[in-house]
Amino acid sequence: MMGYLEEIKQGYNRISDRNNAREQMLMDIGIAAGKAGEKQAYWDEEQETALLLLKGKVELSWEGGSRLIERSSVFDENPSCLHIARKVKVEIKAHSDYELIIQKTANEAAFESRLYLPDECKAEQFGKGVWEEAALRIVRTVFDYSTAPYSKLVIGEVIHYPGRWSSYIPHHHPQPEVYFYKFDKPQGFGFSLIGEEACKIKHNSFSLIPGGLVHPQVAAPGYAMYYCWMIRHLDNNPWTDRVNDPAHAWLLDPSAKIWRPATHV
Repeated sequence: MMGYLEEIKQGYNRISDRNNAREQMLMDIGIAAGKAGEKQAYWDEEQETALLLLKGKVELSWEGGSRLIERSSVFDENPSCLHIARKVKVEIKAHSDYELIIQKTANEAAFESRLYLPDECKAEQFGKGVWEEAALRIVRTVFDYSTAPYSKLVIGEVIHYPGRWSSYIPHHHPQPEVYFYKFDKPQGFGFSLIGEEACKIKHNSFSLIPGGLVHPQVAAPGYAMYYCWMIRHLDNNPWTDRVNDPAHAWLLDPSAKIWRPATHV
């Protein structure tokens, strides 16, 4: 299912609700937006929380420590992300207008809070040298099961090159996933296939992907697309890998023969 935030309003902009049986996302996710000079506090008795800065300059304070973080471009800069257990209070002091992704889910585990800084983010280039680089993109992973096995969350980002594909080859996994999108220009657009449903992607839109459905997507030529990807581990079944659609697995063979025109017009 695709949803649209026509604009990011001040305060909390809801994306998903963990108690919504129709959505099946098992996560509370939203965009928190504030203005310079404002102060805000977050606290949850039951849920662990990841706060990822999309833009702005804010001072985060938690458990006796504080850190000033800043971001001007999701396309050109790796993220900063604070990950905290339940019952940990975070205070936000805005030094400029800002937007933060807030991702939460129920987790009784106690763990040490961690602020992931841009130079700690794992960034990899996917799709290079295959399919005429039609699926070339940058995949950033903030934390996942391999680095934070105590968490029930995964969070990362993709920088999707103009006119290319991502989440390709088509794949699925039993764990639910949420994407939140931005474009380098607000009129940018793309398309996503969630199962058999084709949806238009727009600036500040989001997709809710139930477990078991493929979700490849494409950006229109000329428009760079960003999305934050957020997965919720299932109990006793964490997300560690993708399940490729066998109909398209032949494309993973380095010697696969892909049609090309015999002559160029």
